[in-house]
Amino acid sequence: MSVVHRLTAGWLVDHLSFINQCGYEICDSFAYPGSVTLNTSVTSTGDCHATSTFAATSSSRDGPVIGTEGKPARTKYVFREEFFDISKPHIAAAPEQQLWQGCPETSLAEIKANSNREEHQEETKSGKRKRKYIFNQGELDALEYHSKVRKLIWEGALHLVQEGLKSGFLHCATAELSCRKNVVPGQIGCGLAELCEMAKQFPAVNESDHQAVHVLDDETSIPEQDLLSCVTENSSNYAKIVVLMGQKYLVPPKSSFLLSDISCLQPLLNYKKKYDVIVIDPPWENKSVKRSNRYSHLSSWQIKQIPVPALAAPNCLVVTWVTNRQKHLRFVKEELYPHWSVKTLAEWHWVKITRAGEFVLPLDSLHKKPYEVLVLGRVQGDVKETLRKSEEALPVPEHKLIVSIPCSLHSHKPPLSAVLAEFIEPDVECLELFARNLQPGWTSWGNEVLKFQHVDYFTLLQNE
Repeated sequence: MSVVHRLTAGWLVDHLSFINQCGYEICDSFAYPGSVTLNTSVTSTGDCHATSTFAATSSSRDGPVIGTEGKPARTKYVFREEFFDISKPHIAAAPEQQLWQGCPETSLAEIKANSNREEHQEETKSGKRKRKYIFNQGELDALEYHSKVRKLIWEGALHLVQEGLKSGFLHCATAELSCRKNVVPGQIGCGLAELCEMAKQFPAVNESDHQAVHVLDDETSIPEQDLLSCVTENSSNYAKIVVLMGQKYLVPPKSSFLLSDISCLQPLLNYKKKYDVIVIDPPWENKSVKRSNRYSHLSSWQIKQIPVPALAAPNCLVVTWVTNRQKHLRFVKEELYPHWSVKTLAEWHWVKITRAGEFVLPLDSLHKKPYEVLVLGRVQGDVKETLRKSEEALPVPEHKLIVSIPCSLHSHKPPLSAVLAEFIEPDVECLELFARNLQPGWTSWGNEVLKFQHVDYFTLLQNE
């Protein structure tokens, strides 16, 4: 289980352990070098139209890897620990603002003053003089929201961290922590988002002649375009490797995915599943995203077009990750959820800590907070069906914390399976939208859905 401790305040979660418990064990012909190969060759003509061929063949020409005593080999992968080696805060908090101190009663005016001091310190470090800082309306809204939730976050996180220190999951003596350099590799894998964009130039597929799902097996042969035009499913009890444009990606057992962008969601609808849980991590539009050009963003109007009502089962639990911009939080609660016939139930917070149990950023930092918001709601549909389903489901409590050491890879969110399990029936259908990784028992969709499944993020642990 990814939940290390459960208290009234929420959960202390071990993200790394969750990944490694997903079962990244390859056996039979799927042990390297045998794997599903999705060879993609791209040629570009003078009129800028691209032609692409997807062909899949078994790459086990060398025969299956055989283990001892003639048994098929089993190869195990684990996620690289250094991506969770967050031993020190990104910005250290002042002694009086550290988690170990009692949560001070702080007014909104004092929070503003602290933020102004932070701005002055940044000026001193950079050597650049700025005009006297004046808060805009968005910042004032964010500060007001923060003043309402800061005590809840401080006290709840403290209780969970104390349990983590008692059990040894967290280690207060930072000097004893690993000092290895946390190197995050860049440009791992092929350009998945670019590939999805390029796929729009493929010839149109006749829906009536096209399969809705392709099941991976030991002798997989995937016809042209299938990877981007139907759901790919690993229904086995072992992980499998697919090779896309020469790059290897691990697919955990009992998982399925669709690699496409928002304009190509029809294959997910053709999959004909209704989901009891839908988790959404939209690429919200903001200044830092525009500056970094890290991934494309969607407007509020585009996010509203996602066919959640068509994908949701009655009384479906919908969970949306929201940035700390109040504009986005209000949009989800006042526009997006009503548009989807979803009733808002609760706001939870993901609190990011170091391995020593400190906030990764000062709690009262103006520019970035050590927490993110999740908005939970349920789909409201047919009255009789909704009432029947409501009787079966446990009520979702307000103001819960998910406390964890974050992954240093951008936008690798913590798993929600274990914490949501308390409020849903067992063995339900779960869907993640805008996913960048896969989970057993879940369907995942996004234009970078395999991003964190690349084998370079994993370590080959052993050959059995």
